Amino acid sequence: MISRRALFQSTAGAATALVAPGWMTSAKAVPSYPVQPVRWVVPYTAGGATDVLSRLICQYLSDHLGQPFVVENKPGAGSNIGTQFVINSPADGYTLLLTSTANAINASFDPTLTFDFAKGIVPVAGVARIPLVLVVSNELPIHDVAEFIAYAKAHPGTLSIASSGVGTSLHLSGELFKAMAGIQFTHVPYRGSSPGLTDVMSGHIQGMFDNVTSSFEFVRTGKLRALGVTTRERSEILPDVPPISDTLPGYETSSFYGVGAPHNTPTEIVDLLNKEINTALADPAIKQRIAELGAIPITGDAKQFAAMLAVETDRWRKVVEMSGQKKEP
Repeated sequence: MISRRALFQSTAGAATALVAPGWMTSAKAVPSYPVQPVRWVVPYTAGGATDVLSRLICQYLSDHLGQPFVVENKPGAGSNIGTQFVINSPADGYTLLLTSTANAINASFDPTLTFDFAKGIVPVAGVARIPLVLVVSNELPIHDVAEFIAYAKAHPGTLSIASSGVGTSLHLSGELFKAMAGIQFTHVPYRGSSPGLTDVMSGHIQGMFDNVTSSFEFVRTGKLRALGVTTRERSEILPDVPPISDTLPGYETSSFYGVGAPHNTPTEIVDLLNKEINTALADPAIKQRIAELGAIPITGDAKQFAAMLAVETDRWRKVVEMSGQKKEP
């Protein structure tokens, strides 16, 4: 007589024999990811917040997914060169894009675009949002936003405001401010933020809208005077600087960064990357470093990031329309 234990083992073995082949076939049908290095394209020159944020996340992904995530800078044409490169890459998860405010702006600002960002890139995950701050030269007798507006009205045509380039969030934040405040100043574009800040500190240029990441140390050491931040909330690294909207109700801008992949990238890969990036943003060391940059993490699933991109694209379309600024064809 067969024992109950023997009968159980025999039945379990038979069940395993029936199920195992199908299970193995199903598992092999879903490829592993990643099995080779992943390119993380930053459409800007090396250095600054874009590189710091990218390398933080890439190091985490490399450590946790077992393959290198390599930052590759492809600057030019207001981020369009790097963006188009990723759009034209295979939709296999091995080429990713650091998306940014520039993508939301260019959709309406640049009529020469040869691609549709909304159709060419699938949103993967948010990374961080960075407030901007209006800084001025210490030579100006101005200490807050109200005084800046009053000074501009009393001295029409005398103020020059720097930016990191035509069509950037820094440029258009200034143009929106100018339109809403009903004032005039001369826009002076530079090749990046640093040379503009240098000329503001020297007094050659009177002011600039800049990311708090690159400005707060100059403010902290007294080399620049901060008048207001562009977000509705105060920045943690500039807690004494009020929002511009306190003086100019409704005013709000910021820079944001996230991750995208070529259209038709498999949903399984998008979801995996989203999960890992959100986990990275919750890591205490990464949270601390992001906070030190004056940035605010953007968390949520891929659909939430897609919705945020749609809102930002519409927000900047309105800014472009209000300011009357557009790239020449």
